[in-house]
Amino acid sequence: MFTDLVLASAHHVLVFLLAAIIATEAAMVRPGLSAAGVKRLSRIDAYYGAIAALVILVGVGRIVFGLKGWEAYIYNWAFWSKMAAFVAVGLLSARPTLQIRKWRMSADDEAFTVPTDEIAATRGFIIAQGAIFPLIPIFAATMARYGY
Repeated sequence: MFTDLVLASAHHVLVFLLAAIIATEAAMVRPGLSAAGVKRLSRIDAYYGAIAALVILVGVGRIVFGLKGWEAYIYNWAFWSKMAAFVAVGLLSARPTLQIRKWRMSADDEAFTVPTDEIAATRGFIIAQGAIFPLIPIFAATMARYGY
């Protein structure tokens, strides 16, 4: 039972961290983003990837070692809806990550400023992530209430 509590708690904290990182990226990706800002953003985006990987690992741990057992997940439509929302957010994060890496390569020049058109396109993907992300905890709450 203690393992289930630890895994559930870790999973929830990690998901909240992902939400915080999406909000941070949305706040940072604005016109006038400087070389120093790109360097910070690049580190934050790396944390985003690492935390997303941990969410997956801990989530798998919950399925395998949790009290409910894998059947409670595999046959639950809300689980698969949550997975679809997570995948959608992950796919939407790919383009900003690639763009941030591109900017990072130019950020060694302290005079570098991100072009406004690139900011707008990248920010759109980040905002889309933020729009879809709330579905993840909504489906998680649904899973807890409507089992298989």
